[in-house]
Amino acid sequence: MMTRGIADPLASAYCRLYLVQCAQRLPEHDTGFLITCMNDIKLLLLRLTPAREAVDRDLSGTSEVLLTLIEPTIEYIVRCLFKDLRQMEINDMLLALGMAINPSILSENCSCVSIILHYVLKELPIGFICCNALEILHLVECAKDSSFLQSLNFKLLGHRLCERVPEVSKVLLVVDKIFQVLSCYDNLDAYLMVADAYLDIILESHLGTYLNVILDGIFERVRDEKIGENELVILQSIFSKIVAHFANIEHILALNHFLDILDMMRGSSRNVISTQILSMAARNSQIRDPTVIEVLLEIAQALYDGLDFSNMRKDDYQHPSHVIARFVYMVDHGTQLESHLRFLAQCRGAFSSISELQEILVHSSNNLAVRAMRDGNSCNFIKSCLAFNEVTIPAIPTNLRQLNLYLETAEVALLGGFISHTDGLIDAAVNCLQNVDSVNGTRSMEDLSLLVSLLCKLCCMLVMVPGNLEQGVTRIPKHILSLIESQSWILPRMKINVLSSVIYLSAALSQNQLPYHAVSGQVIGNYQLYFDVPSYHQELLSLSGVILQGLVNVVMQESSVAVRGKMALEACNCIASSFVMSDEALEACSKLMEIAKSCLSTGDKFLHSTLKVLYLKK
Repeated sequence: MMTRGIADPLASAYCRLYLVQCAQRLPEHDTGFLITCMNDIKLLLLRLTPAREAVDRDLSGTSEVLLTLIEPTIEYIVRCLFKDLRQMEINDMLLALGMAINPSILSENCSCVSIILHYVLKELPIGFICCNALEILHLVECAKDSSFLQSLNFKLLGHRLCERVPEVSKVLLVVDKIFQVLSCYDNLDAYLMVADAYLDIILESHLGTYLNVILDGIFERVRDEKIGENELVILQSIFSKIVAHFANIEHILALNHFLDILDMMRGSSRNVISTQILSMAARNSQIRDPTVIEVLLEIAQALYDGLDFSNMRKDDYQHPSHVIARFVYMVDHGTQLESHLRFLAQCRGAFSSISELQEILVHSSNNLAVRAMRDGNSCNFIKSCLAFNEVTIPAIPTNLRQLNLYLETAEVALLGGFISHTDGLIDAAVNCLQNVDSVNGTRSMEDLSLLVSLLCKLCCMLVMVPGNLEQGVTRIPKHILSLIESQSWILPRMKINVLSSVIYLSAALSQNQLPYHAVSGQVIGNYQLYFDVPSYHQELLSLSGVILQGLVNVVMQESSVAVRGKMALEACNCIASSFVMSDEALEACSKLMEIAKSCLSTGDKFLHSTLKVLYLKK
């Protein structure tokens, strides 16, 4: 009782705090003294903080500072009051503090102070809050003093209720009460704060009508005032919850003013939501609705425009870029192939800095061309697809990726019988080969393997592609040989694979008539193109001689003895299966067998089988 004689509010509060701390150390103590302390503090606060209706402005600076300093005392005493309190004792404690939740006495005995109520809400058990949600809402509404923002108490209560949404009693009545509260807020910040706190209850209870009402309210307030940084953060939270809740993009786009509000957002908050929307839309199934495609394209463009590629680390924009690329990949216009190609052209211009997307555009365009061939569409559309790729591929920064796409597109052109396009694409691929070097990052094993695979693929394609009478049939194979000889970073075991592919190519082109041909009847074979041209077979023989010597030299470059022996046997089998055993071929095979015998054991099965093959060839 002596503390009541201390006139200074701050000194009185901290005196009580000290006495409470001392009392907590005693072996036995009751809560009567704590309740008296809290009620005394409540009377003090009521004098410091008049009701909201009695003031037209915020608290004075002195009162606000004083409240801030007293706050730790309130927090500690409330924690002590509700510590180890049994469930049946909570109602009595609230009644003693002037916070009765019984509806019959709520209006008569409600004298709670907002800041005290705030810390009480923190300490109340979640089960008690869920069972008495509506009554506690009324309690928050009754606290009309200016010691603490009422919206923050509504927010805290909402977050506590969302911890266990299924246990909330009288959900519809609770939501109705919250909407009555929301309708009183003209301020955007308070409206968003409270709406966000109860949004999980609305979503998990499938109250779609209420969700539209919230969006309507946000839109009305957004039109009247500028969205601040704090409001953007809360809007991001609200929209993230909405997007995460729905499994269908159409349902989200059908919500009232969803897109209108999104358009008013800016900065990282908008980028986060746009990324989330695109990710959700393209997560599982293809996107076929033209209206949805148009809306998502606008969202993707806004996201792309909001990324500052020059001032961002690669990791920061990699995920949004991947999401945009994934969206473009999942779009499908069905049988409207022309519409899809126009969409790809629009994306090429809109997202020019995303190299991953440029590759997807080329793959998609090739897919459209093949579908058009299968469906019997006009040649003009297929040529448009090929021309689209010829313009798109040079924008891709990596030579290896360009090489891969040029060869893929050349295959499509060959399939359709477009020889001029095929020749141009293969020439472009050869130019890429000339620019491939270790500086461009091809030192990694993945890139090395890709390069070797593409070189082998090119050799396979050349079997089908007609040569050039003026430049000769071996022009491109010589480029390949020049590349692997000049690049020391290509491993010997990989060079063997490429040289073997060139040998198989030379052997195939040496046949008088190929047993296979391109699907399109417009593609003539080299055996027809070079018929009765004396230099044709001479070029192939000359090329074969160079390769035979190259095989031996490459095998000798391998440092591992066991690998060197296996490589020698593989090269020997390649020669034996491709050529009639001339003196040059026999000499090369003899050298390779000597290498194999010096590296492998005499009982090696691969060695014995190769010896049998050579014996039969002789």
